Amino acid sequence: MDSQVFWKSNVTTEIREFLKLAVPLASAQVAQASVGFVDTIMMGHLGAESLAAGGLASTTFQLLLNTTSGIVMAVSPLVAEAYGAEQKTQITQIARQGLWLSLFLSIPMMFAIAQLDTVMLLLGQQAAIVTLTAQYFNFILWGIFPALGFAMLRGYVSALSQAQIVTVIVIIGTLFNIIGNYILGFGKFGFPRMELAGLGLASGLSFWLMFLMFLVYTLNHPQLKEYQFLRKLHRLKPQILKRLIAIGTAIAVTIALEYGLFAVVTFLMGILGTEVLAAHQTVYQTMYLIFMVPLGMSYAVTARVGQWFGQQDFKSARRAGYISITIAAIFMIVTAIALVIYRQQVIGIYLDIHNPANVNVLTLAVPMLIISAVAQLLDGVQRVAMGALYGLQDTRIPMLLSGLAFWGVGLTSGYLLGFPLGLGGVGLWTGQSIGVAVAGVIFVWRFHRLTASCNSVGYDQCDRLPPL
Repeated sequence: MDSQVFWKSNVTTEIREFLKLAVPLASAQVAQASVGFVDTIMMGHLGAESLAAGGLASTTFQLLLNTTSGIVMAVSPLVAEAYGAEQKTQITQIARQGLWLSLFLSIPMMFAIAQLDTVMLLLGQQAAIVTLTAQYFNFILWGIFPALGFAMLRGYVSALSQAQIVTVIVIIGTLFNIIGNYILGFGKFGFPRMELAGLGLASGLSFWLMFLMFLVYTLNHPQLKEYQFLRKLHRLKPQILKRLIAIGTAIAVTIALEYGLFAVVTFLMGILGTEVLAAHQTVYQTMYLIFMVPLGMSYAVTARVGQWFGQQDFKSARRAGYISITIAAIFMIVTAIALVIYRQQVIGIYLDIHNPANVNVLTLAVPMLIISAVAQLLDGVQRVAMGALYGLQDTRIPMLLSGLAFWGVGLTSGYLLGFPLGLGGVGLWTGQSIGVAVAGVIFVWRFHRLTASCNSVGYDQCDRLPPL
C-alpha cells in the first residue's frame, strides 16, 4: 500500500477513535457545568443572601473536589498503558486500587469540608453567610466518595475506549440533581423546605446515583465485565497506590494552580468594583461552559496517547496528540469567531442590555469577552496538550511549568496591567490570557520534544521516549 494512503488511513482512524471518546466526555462535562448555572438561578430565587452564600459554598466545594479528583485521574493513563500492552491483570489491579484511593481521599476531604465554616469565619466572612454555607456543606460532603469514585470510573472506561455511556449517566444525574434541588430546596410535593441544605443534599444524592449507575454498567458491560475489579477487593497493592498518588498528585496540583488563578483574578475583579465584577462574571461563566469541551477532549487524548504508549508505538502516540490538539484548535477558533460576532447577545443572556442601568457593565464586558474569546483558543490548546502529556505519564514537569505560566506570567502580568497601568478588568483578563498562551506554547513544545526522538531515528526504529 502507498505510504501516503496508509498515513491518511491512519489519520482518519485516529480522528474517528478520538471523537468516539471526546464527544461523550465533552458532552458530559458541559452537562455537569450546566448544573452550576441552574443552581445559581435557584439560589437567586431563595434570596440575595442565599445566592451569595450558595455561590461561595458551591465554588469552594467544586475547587476542592476538582483538585482531589486530579489524584484519581491517574487511573486513566495507567490503565491506558496496560490496555495498550494487553496486561489484563494489571488493568484490574489499577482499577481496584483506584477505588480504594477514592475512599482513602474522601475521608480527609469530608473532615476538611466539615470545618470550612470555621475557616471562612477566620477569613473574615460574615457570620450569617457562613451559617448558610455550613448548611450546604453538611449535606454535600456525603457525596465526596461517590464523586471521586465516578471520576475514577470515568478515567477507567475512557482508557478502555468505552466512554459512550458517560454522557447518558451524567445527563440522568444532572436531571435528578435539578429536580432534587427544586423539591428539597423549595419544599415541593410534601417535602420540607430545606433551602441551601436541600441543594446540598440533592447534589450529594446525584453523585451517589451516577456512581452506582456507572459501577453497575462496568460490571455488566460485555467488554468491561471481564475486568472484575470488585473481586478480591480486600487486596491492597501499595506499589500501585504509590504510583497512582505520585502521578495523580502532580495532576491535582496543576488543577489547583489553574483554578486558583481564576479564583484570584475574580477576587481582584471585586477590588475594582461591583460593575467590573459583574462584567467579569458574565464573561467567566460563558468561558467556563465552553472550556468543558476541550477539557473533555483532554481526557480522550490522555486515553489515546496512553494506549499507544503501552504498545510502545510512539509514531501513533505522536499522531494522536497532534490530531487532538488540531481538532481542539479548530473547535475553539469557530467558537471564538461566534463569540466576537454575537458578543452583545452572549452578554444579553445574563443582563438586559437594553436597560440603561446596565450600560456600564456592558461597556466593560464587551472588551473582556473579545479578549477571552482569543484566549479560549489558547486555553483549549494548552489543556489538550497537557492531556497528551498525561498520556505519556509526564505530570511532574507540566505541574512546575503550569505554576510558572499561570502564576509567574499570568497573574503577575494581569496585576501589572490591571492596577499600575490602569487597564482594570481588561488588563486582568489580558494578563490571564498571556499566562494561558505561554502554557499552551510550553506544553505543545514539551510534547513535541518528548516524541522528537522518533523523528530523528525514523518512526519504524523508534522504540523509546527520551527520559522524562
